Amino acid sequence: MISNIVKHIKLVLKHKWYVFKYCNKLGMPIQGLKHDMSKFSWTEFSESVKYYNGKKSPIVISREINGYSKAWLHHKGRNKHHTEYWVDINAPEKTPIIPYRYVAEMICDRLSASKVYNGKNWTNNSELEYWVKEKERLEINKHVEEMLTEVFKQVAERGIEAVLTKENIQSLYIKHCGEIKK
Repeated sequence: MISNIVKHIKLVLKHKWYVFKYCNKLGMPIQGLKHDMSKFSWTEFSESVKYYNGKKSPIVISREINGYSKAWLHHKGRNKHHTEYWVDINAPEKTPIIPYRYVAEMICDRLSASKVYNGKNWTNNSELEYWVKEKERLEINKHVEEMLTEVFKQVAERGIEAVLTKENIQSLYIKHCGEIKK
């Protein structure tokens, strides 16, 4: 159990470090610092430690065992950088365009998770390959989906450092989603 606590904290901090680094590139250091703080809440932390095995997400394991994950339900309801946060099946616009700051954080989050979870096997193509499969099961605004697809294609072609600039991500957001509102 202690070993799982240490390993889980290391994994979360490594992920948060990459998100912070990437958010800084986009001029959003505070967003990067605040990223995923809910992972340290008891609901998320306890389930993640309980089901940690180093090979598969504790959320996936909890779903297999329990049919759902309390940690995921808690996490997606508190973190606006997840597409699931923005789905309201009873609203006229079920999947609105997500504000720029959360799309930018989402990009940083996804690239960080891809790097951390793929480890030595990570390539510039890793997130695009995952995204192409995953986007089919997501409820997401088509404009945001198109933007994310273009970002991950650019990363596959040119790498994170070249693509992840404030100017590039803002211009892609404007191209696909419209003006950036404060």
